Amino acid sequence: MKAMLSTAPGGPETLELTELPQPEPKKGQVRIRVRAAGLNFPDTLIIKDLYQMKPQRPFAPGGEVAGDVDAVGEGVSNVTVGDRVLAMTGFGGFATDIIVDAERVMKIPDAMPYDEASCLVLTYGTSHHALKNRAEIQPGESLLIMGAAGGVGAAAIELAKASGVRVIAAVSSEEKAQFCRDLGADETIIYSRDMDDRATQKAFSDEIKKLSGGEGVDVVYDAVGGAYAEPAVRALAWKGRYLVVGFPAGIPKIPLNLTLLKGSQIMGVFWGAHTAREPKVHAENMADLFRMYADGQIKPRISARFPLEKAADALNLMQDRKVQGKVVLDVQ
Repeated sequence: MKAMLSTAPGGPETLELTELPQPEPKKGQVRIRVRAAGLNFPDTLIIKDLYQMKPQRPFAPGGEVAGDVDAVGEGVSNVTVGDRVLAMTGFGGFATDIIVDAERVMKIPDAMPYDEASCLVLTYGTSHHALKNRAEIQPGESLLIMGAAGGVGAAAIELAKASGVRVIAAVSSEEKAQFCRDLGADETIIYSRDMDDRATQKAFSDEIKKLSGGEGVDVVYDAVGGAYAEPAVRALAWKGRYLVVGFPAGIPKIPLNLTLLKGSQIMGVFWGAHTAREPKVHAENMADLFRMYADGQIKPRISARFPLEKAADALNLMQDRKVQGKVVLDVQ
Protein backbone atom coordinates (compact mmCIF):
# COMPACT_ATOMS: atom_id res chain seq x y z
CA MET A 1 0.00 0.00 0.00
CA LYS A 2 0.95 3.66 -0.33
CA ALA A 3 0.25 6.58 2.00
CA MET A 4 1.07 10.27 2.28
CA LEU A 5 2.69 10.31 5.72
CA SER A 6 3.32 13.10 8.21
CA THR A 7 6.66 12.29 9.83
CA ALA A 8 7.19 15.63 11.61
CA PRO A 9 4.99 18.64 12.44
CA GLY A 10 4.71 21.02 9.52
CA GLY A 11 2.78 22.18 6.50
CA PRO A 12 1.54 20.17 3.53
CA GLU A 13 5.01 20.15 1.97
CA THR A 14 6.23 17.85 4.76
CA LEU A 15 4.02 14.94 3.66
CA GLU A 16 5.93 12.00 2.16
CA LEU A 17 4.59 9.37 -0.26
CA THR A 18 5.59 6.11 1.40
CA GLU A 19 5.20 2.40 0.60
CA LEU A 20 4.07 0.27 3.53
CA PRO A 21 3.06 -3.36 4.12
CA GLN A 22 -0.63 -3.95 3.55
CA PRO A 23 -2.33 -4.00 6.98
CA GLU A 24 -4.56 -6.83 8.16
CA PRO A 25 -7.82 -6.17 10.04
CA LYS A 26 -8.10 -7.38 13.62
CA LYS A 27 -11.24 -8.29 15.51
CA GLY A 28 -14.02 -5.77 14.82
CA GLN A 29 -12.06 -4.07 12.03
CA VAL A 30 -12.44 -3.64 8.29
CA ARG A 31 -9.85 -3.03 5.58
CA ILE A 32 -10.98 -0.64 2.86
CA ARG A 33 -9.44 -0.22 -0.56
CA VAL A 34 -9.70 3.56 -0.77
CA ARG A 35 -11.15 4.99 -3.97
CA ALA A 36 -11.56 8.60 -2.88
CA ALA A 37 -10.65 10.72 0.16
CA GLY A 38 -12.41 13.95 1.02
CA LEU A 39 -10.35 16.86 2.35
CA ASN A 40 -11.40 18.98 5.32
CA PHE A 41 -9.82 21.97 7.07
CA PRO A 42 -8.75 19.88 10.11
CA ASP A 43 -6.42 17.98 7.74
CA THR A 44 -4.34 21.16 7.46
CA LEU A 45 -4.20 21.45 11.26
CA ILE A 46 -3.56 17.86 12.31
CA ILE A 47 -0.24 17.69 10.44
CA LYS A 48 0.91 20.81 12.35
CA ASP A 49 -0.16 19.40 15.75
CA LEU A 50 -2.77 22.19 15.96
CA TYR A 51 -5.86 19.97 16.08
CA GLN A 52 -7.62 18.39 19.09
CA MET A 53 -6.55 14.96 17.85
CA LYS A 54 -2.78 14.32 17.83
CA PRO A 55 -1.99 10.88 16.34
CA GLN A 56 1.34 9.20 16.91
CA ARG A 57 3.69 9.68 13.96
CA PRO A 58 4.10 8.63 11.28
CA PHE A 59 0.47 8.96 10.21
CA ALA A 60 -1.49 9.96 7.14
CA PRO A 61 -4.08 12.75 7.42
CA GLY A 62 -7.53 12.24 5.95
CA GLY A 63 -10.71 12.03 8.01
CA GLU A 64 -13.17 10.53 5.54
CA VAL A 65 -12.90 8.03 2.70
CA ALA A 66 -15.00 5.95 0.35
CA GLY A 67 -14.04 2.65 -1.24
CA ASP A 68 -14.52 -1.11 -1.22
CA VAL A 69 -14.29 -3.54 1.69
CA ASP A 70 -11.59 -6.06 0.79
CA ALA A 71 -11.07 -7.78 4.16
CA VAL A 72 -12.94 -8.05 7.47
CA GLY A 73 -11.83 -9.10 10.91
CA GLU A 74 -13.48 -11.49 13.33
CA GLY A 75 -16.94 -10.51 14.52
CA VAL A 76 -17.73 -7.99 11.78
CA SER A 77 -21.34 -8.32 10.61
CA ASN A 78 -22.44 -4.90 9.29
CA VAL A 79 -20.39 -5.14 6.08
CA THR A 80 -18.85 -7.88 3.93
CA VAL A 81 -16.05 -8.12 1.38
CA GLY A 82 -17.05 -6.31 -1.81
CA ASP A 83 -19.38 -3.78 -0.18
CA ARG A 84 -19.15 -0.17 -1.34
CA VAL A 85 -18.71 1.92 1.81
CA LEU A 86 -17.78 5.24 3.32
CA ALA A 87 -15.90 5.58 6.59
CA MET A 88 -15.15 8.21 9.21
CA THR A 89 -11.45 7.68 9.83
CA GLY A 90 -10.29 10.70 11.83
CA PHE A 91 -6.94 10.32 10.11
CA GLY A 92 -5.25 7.82 7.82
CA GLY A 93 -7.40 8.45 4.75
CA PHE A 94 -4.64 9.70 2.43
CA ALA A 95 -3.71 6.15 1.52
CA THR A 96 -4.56 3.35 -0.87
CA ASP A 97 -5.67 1.07 1.99
CA ILE A 98 -6.89 1.73 5.52
CA ILE A 99 -7.99 -0.22 8.58
CA VAL A 100 -11.13 1.17 10.25
CA ASP A 101 -13.29 -0.01 13.15
CA ALA A 102 -16.38 -1.59 11.62
CA GLU A 103 -18.68 0.68 13.64
CA ARG A 104 -17.26 3.67 11.71
CA VAL A 105 -18.09 2.14 8.33
CA MET A 106 -21.42 2.27 6.50
CA LYS A 107 -22.65 1.07 3.13
CA ILE A 108 -23.37 3.60 0.42
CA PRO A 109 -26.13 3.44 -2.21
CA ASP A 110 -25.18 1.96 -5.57
CA ALA A 111 -26.08 5.25 -7.24
CA MET A 112 -23.68 7.28 -5.06
CA PRO A 113 -20.22 7.78 -6.66
CA TYR A 114 -17.16 7.22 -4.49
CA ASP A 115 -16.05 10.84 -4.74
CA GLU A 116 -19.38 12.21 -3.51
CA ALA A 117 -19.55 9.57 -0.78
CA SER A 118 -16.12 10.64 0.47
CA CYS A 119 -17.42 14.20 0.88
CA LEU A 120 -20.70 13.47 2.62
CA VAL A 121 -20.07 12.63 6.24
CA LEU A 122 -17.91 15.33 7.83
CA THR A 123 -19.29 18.44 6.13
CA TYR A 124 -22.97 17.51 5.89
CA GLY A 125 -22.79 15.62 9.18
CA THR A 126 -21.33 18.66 10.96
CA SER A 127 -23.78 21.11 9.43
CA HIS A 128 -26.84 18.90 9.95
CA HIS A 129 -25.92 18.33 13.61
CA ALA A 130 -25.30 22.07 14.04
CA LEU A 131 -28.57 23.26 12.52
CA LYS A 132 -30.86 20.42 13.64
CA ASN A 133 -29.54 19.35 17.07
CA ARG A 134 -27.75 22.44 18.38
CA ALA A 135 -29.62 25.45 16.93
CA GLU A 136 -32.92 23.59 16.44
CA ILE A 137 -33.48 25.94 13.51
CA GLN A 138 -37.06 26.31 12.29
CA PRO A 139 -38.67 27.03 8.91
CA GLY A 140 -38.92 30.76 8.30
CA GLU A 141 -35.96 31.66 10.51
CA SER A 142 -32.92 33.48 9.17
CA LEU A 143 -29.39 32.07 9.10
CA LEU A 144 -26.05 33.80 8.54
CA ILE A 145 -23.34 31.41 7.33
CA MET A 146 -19.76 32.62 7.74
CA GLY A 147 -17.31 31.08 5.29
CA ALA A 148 -20.30 29.91 3.29
CA ALA A 149 -18.36 28.78 0.19
CA GLY A 150 -16.28 26.22 2.08
CA GLY A 151 -17.18 22.58 2.65
CA VAL A 152 -19.27 22.91 5.80
CA GLY A 153 -20.66 26.27 4.69
CA ALA A 154 -21.87 24.97 1.35
CA ALA A 155 -23.44 21.99 3.10
CA ALA A 156 -25.16 24.34 5.54
CA ILE A 157 -26.69 26.34 2.67
CA GLU A 158 -28.25 23.24 1.12
CA LEU A 159 -29.46 21.84 4.44
CA ALA A 160 -30.94 25.16 5.53
CA LYS A 161 -32.80 25.65 2.25
CA ALA A 162 -34.14 22.10 2.49
CA SER A 163 -35.55 23.11 5.89
CA GLY A 164 -37.25 26.30 4.68
CA VAL A 165 -34.71 28.68 6.22
CA ARG A 166 -33.70 32.07 4.78
CA VAL A 167 -29.93 32.06 4.15
CA ILE A 168 -27.46 34.94 4.15
CA ALA A 169 -24.07 33.72 2.91
CA ALA A 170 -20.98 35.66 4.00
CA VAL A 171 -17.86 35.16 1.87
CA SER A 172 -14.64 36.93 0.82
CA SER A 173 -15.14 37.37 -2.95
CA GLU A 174 -17.77 37.83 -5.65
CA GLU A 175 -16.80 34.48 -7.17
CA LYS A 176 -17.61 32.75 -3.89
CA ALA A 177 -20.80 34.79 -3.53
CA GLN A 178 -22.01 33.56 -6.92
CA PHE A 179 -21.18 29.99 -5.91
CA CYS A 180 -23.39 30.42 -2.83
CA ARG A 181 -26.23 31.95 -4.83
CA ASP A 182 -26.06 28.97 -7.18
CA LEU A 183 -26.48 26.73 -4.12
CA GLY A 184 -29.62 28.60 -3.11
CA ALA A 185 -28.47 31.39 -0.78
CA ASP A 186 -31.07 34.18 -0.60
CA GLU A 187 -28.56 36.96 0.10
CA THR A 188 -24.78 37.30 0.08
CA ILE A 189 -22.30 39.55 1.85
CA ILE A 190 -18.71 40.04 0.71
CA TYR A 191 -16.76 40.82 3.85
CA SER A 192 -13.38 42.52 4.11
CA ARG A 193 -10.31 40.34 4.52
CA ASP A 194 -9.17 42.84 7.16
CA MET A 195 -11.80 42.90 9.91
CA ASP A 196 -9.62 44.29 12.72
CA ASP A 197 -10.84 47.85 12.26
CA ARG A 198 -13.88 48.69 14.43
CA ALA A 199 -15.53 50.72 11.68
CA THR A 200 -15.23 47.75 9.30
CA GLN A 201 -16.70 45.46 11.94
CA LYS A 202 -19.64 47.81 12.51
CA ALA A 203 -20.31 48.08 8.78
CA PHE A 204 -20.33 44.29 8.54
CA SER A 205 -22.74 43.98 11.46
CA ASP A 206 -25.01 46.69 10.02
CA GLU A 207 -25.12 44.91 6.65
CA ILE A 208 -26.17 41.65 8.32
CA LYS A 209 -28.99 43.43 10.15
CA LYS A 210 -30.10 45.18 6.97
CA LEU A 211 -30.32 41.93 5.00
CA SER A 212 -32.21 40.26 7.84
CA GLY A 213 -34.90 42.94 7.97
CA GLY A 214 -33.37 45.11 10.65
CA GLU A 215 -33.83 42.89 13.71
CA GLY A 216 -30.82 40.66 13.13
CA VAL A 217 -30.48 36.97 12.26
CA ASP A 218 -31.88 34.10 14.28
CA VAL A 219 -28.82 31.87 13.88
CA VAL A 220 -25.16 32.47 13.02
CA TYR A 221 -23.15 29.52 11.69
CA ASP A 222 -19.54 30.59 12.20
CA ALA A 223 -16.89 28.49 10.47
CA VAL A 224 -14.43 31.42 10.35
CA GLY A 225 -13.88 32.86 13.84
CA GLY A 226 -11.28 35.57 14.46
CA ALA A 227 -12.31 39.20 14.24
CA TYR A 228 -15.41 38.25 12.24
CA ALA A 229 -17.10 36.66 15.24
CA GLU A 230 -17.98 39.70 17.38
CA PRO A 231 -19.79 41.68 14.65
CA ALA A 232 -21.75 38.53 13.80
CA VAL A 233 -22.80 38.13 17.44
CA ARG A 234 -23.80 41.81 17.51
CA ALA A 235 -26.06 41.12 14.54
CA LEU A 236 -28.03 38.39 16.31
CA ALA A 237 -31.73 38.88 16.87
CA TRP A 238 -33.36 38.53 20.30
CA LYS A 239 -32.79 34.97 21.56
CA GLY A 240 -30.48 34.30 18.63
CA ARG A 241 -28.10 31.33 18.55
CA TYR A 242 -24.44 31.54 17.62
CA LEU A 243 -22.88 28.26 16.45
CA VAL A 244 -19.14 27.85 17.05
CA VAL A 245 -17.92 25.64 14.19
CA GLY A 246 -14.29 26.52 13.40
CA PHE A 247 -11.48 29.06 13.65
CA PRO A 248 -9.41 29.38 10.44
CA ALA A 249 -9.18 33.13 11.16
CA GLY A 250 -8.21 32.53 14.81
CA ILE A 251 -10.00 31.91 18.11
CA PRO A 252 -12.19 34.93 18.90
CA LYS A 253 -12.80 36.72 22.19
CA ILE A 254 -16.47 37.66 22.47
CA PRO A 255 -17.78 40.13 25.10
CA LEU A 256 -20.32 38.11 27.09
CA ASN A 257 -22.42 41.18 27.83
CA LEU A 258 -23.71 40.79 24.26
CA THR A 259 -25.34 37.47 25.15
CA LEU A 260 -27.09 39.12 28.10
CA LEU A 261 -28.37 42.08 26.06
CA LYS A 262 -29.74 39.82 23.34
CA GLY A 263 -30.85 36.87 25.44
CA SER A 264 -28.70 34.87 23.03
CA GLN A 265 -26.84 31.59 23.25
CA ILE A 266 -23.33 30.57 22.16
CA MET A 267 -23.28 26.88 21.20
CA GLY A 268 -20.27 24.70 20.49
CA VAL A 269 -20.47 22.29 17.56
CA PHE A 270 -18.07 19.37 18.15
CA TRP A 271 -19.40 16.88 15.65
CA GLY A 272 -16.76 14.23 16.29
CA ALA A 273 -17.57 14.04 20.01
CA HIS A 274 -21.27 14.04 19.18
CA THR A 275 -20.95 10.93 17.01
CA ALA A 276 -19.21 9.07 19.85
CA ARG A 277 -21.42 10.28 22.70
CA GLU A 278 -24.77 10.22 20.87
CA PRO A 279 -24.52 7.36 18.35
CA LYS A 280 -28.29 6.92 18.05
CA VAL A 281 -28.83 10.57 17.14
CA HIS A 282 -25.89 10.40 14.73
CA ALA A 283 -27.42 7.36 13.02
CA GLU A 284 -30.71 9.23 12.66
CA ASN A 285 -28.88 12.20 11.16
CA MET A 286 -27.04 10.00 8.66
CA ALA A 287 -30.36 8.46 7.62
CA ASP A 288 -31.63 12.02 7.05
CA LEU A 289 -28.63 12.80 4.85
CA PHE A 290 -28.98 9.67 2.72
CA ARG A 291 -32.68 10.47 2.23
CA MET A 292 -31.98 14.08 1.26
CA TYR A 293 -29.25 12.93 -1.14
CA ALA A 294 -31.63 10.48 -2.78
CA ASP A 295 -34.25 13.23 -3.06
CA GLY A 296 -31.78 15.60 -4.71
CA GLN A 297 -31.86 18.13 -1.86
CA ILE A 298 -28.12 17.84 -1.17
CA LYS A 299 -25.18 17.03 -3.42
CA PRO A 300 -21.47 17.54 -2.58
CA ARG A 301 -19.97 20.21 -4.84
CA ILE A 302 -16.49 19.04 -5.79
CA SER A 303 -14.44 21.95 -7.11
CA ALA A 304 -11.01 20.30 -7.37
CA ARG A 305 -9.48 16.84 -7.64
CA PHE A 306 -5.93 15.65 -7.09
CA PRO A 307 -4.13 12.31 -7.22
CA LEU A 308 -2.85 10.88 -3.93
CA GLU A 309 0.73 12.00 -4.57
CA LYS A 310 -0.46 15.61 -4.98
CA ALA A 311 -2.11 15.75 -1.55
CA ALA A 312 0.15 18.66 -0.53
CA ASP A 313 -1.19 20.79 -3.41
CA ALA A 314 -4.74 19.95 -2.36
CA LEU A 315 -4.07 20.93 1.26
CA ASN A 316 -2.40 24.18 0.20
CA LEU A 317 -5.53 25.08 -1.75
CA MET A 318 -7.59 24.49 1.38
CA GLN A 319 -5.42 26.34 3.88
CA ASP A 320 -5.20 29.32 1.52
CA ARG A 321 -9.03 29.44 1.60
CA LYS A 322 -9.35 29.08 -2.15
CA VAL A 323 -11.76 26.14 -2.00
CA GLN A 324 -15.37 26.33 -3.11
CA GLY A 325 -17.27 23.33 -1.81
CA LYS A 326 -15.07 20.23 -1.56
CA VAL A 327 -11.68 18.95 -2.67
CA VAL A 328 -11.11 15.24 -3.27
CA LEU A 329 -8.13 12.93 -3.66
CA ASP A 330 -8.82 10.39 -6.42
CA VAL A 331 -7.05 7.30 -5.13
CA GLN A 332 -8.41 4.57 -7.41
